Amino acid sequence: MKKQDIKILLVDDEPDILEILSYNLSAEGYQVYTAKNGAEGVEKARKKSPHLIILDVMMPEMDGIEACELIRKSKGLEDTIITFLTARSEDYSQVAGFDAGADDYITKPIKPKVFLSKVKSLLRRLKKDEEDSTEVLKVGDLVINREEYKVVKDGQDMILPRKEFELLALLASRPDKVFKREVILDKVWGQEVVVGGRTIDVHIRKLREKIGESHFKTVKGVGYKYVQ
Repeated sequence: MKKQDIKILLVDDEPDILEILSYNLSAEGYQVYTAKNGAEGVEKARKKSPHLIILDVMMPEMDGIEACELIRKSKGLEDTIITFLTARSEDYSQVAGFDAGADDYITKPIKPKVFLSKVKSLLRRLKKDEEDSTEVLKVGDLVINREEYKVVKDGQDMILPRKEFELLALLASRPDKVFKREVILDKVWGQEVVVGGRTIDVHIRKLREKIGESHFKTVKGVGYKYVQ
């Protein structure tokens, strides 16, 4: 996908942040849209269907966490890449962000060149999606369709957030194989993306709630495996 075809939505209540980041993204050739609060961000996301949404956490009217949850529930936006941009680096904020369906977390202040590097890293996932195999994986009562980003369990369709889907697809690709935490981070999040230490745990917990507690086993000090 060419840069000029990629749509990015910036949502932040600080005009200076919006101006600086949108200028740099536009200069790179991306289509850039902006919103000054969460409510406006959700509205624009639904209208523009961006490939990447960058959300501030603390905003008036509607914060980034609530906005992320609403975006994830919107038709056609289930797989949109979402990253939070915030000065808050506490663990609970990151966990809340991942629970809401975020893919990543960027802490500000951040230099424009570093910011652009992060954006490029996130957008590489679009290329990965285009190159992914169309193979349909069947494991017990579970069917994972990579092409449609869809999971069918006991005959019922399930739509999972992007990272939950990729984590499930990785673990289920080799049932009973123990995947080390560093391998999971590399395969699902990529080497260039830095995420919090509890990221995998949060996503596993969400998968256990949706797919079933018994399917995911923790191997203490090593990683996780999928059990049929």
